[in-house]
Amino acid sequence: MRKIPMSGLLLAAAAFSANPAHALDSSGTPVVVTPLASRTTTASGQPITLPQKNVQVLVSTYDIAPGATLPVHRHPFPRYAYVQAGTLKVTNVETGNSNTYKTGDFIIEMIGQWHQATNIGDIEVKLLVIDQVEEGAKNTELRQ
Repeated sequence: MRKIPMSGLLLAAAAFSANPAHALDSSGTPVVVTPLASRTTTASGQPITLPQKNVQVLVSTYDIAPGATLPVHRHPFPRYAYVQAGTLKVTNVETGNSNTYKTGDFIIEMIGQWHQATNIGDIEVKLLVIDQVEEGAKNTELRQ
């Protein structure tokens, strides 16, 4: 039996509706599920491909100060980010194309393409980041 990573379940749940879904917990209390994203491609249009063996899900938070620019880097495996606060500009340094993400946006990062991100707002960018990697692997490579 194939194990489905939690982030995959979250993305599948988001795919069922573009509007908030209402459900009840076991006590009858309302639970509201609001889909955030449903995509089959990365920010640069690549198909999303998952690691082929021993998938490990890593969850972290990032706090990026106003004006800060991350070094040029790439991800060999899928990375997803939810912007909890702030405004982030991500530039693919190979193509020159940029996307700007703000509070409430969901990012499906490009795989294997060099890019960098800059906080272009006046407040700290806060990200919730989910990586799907081969067990024990890192998901960020810096360009030398």
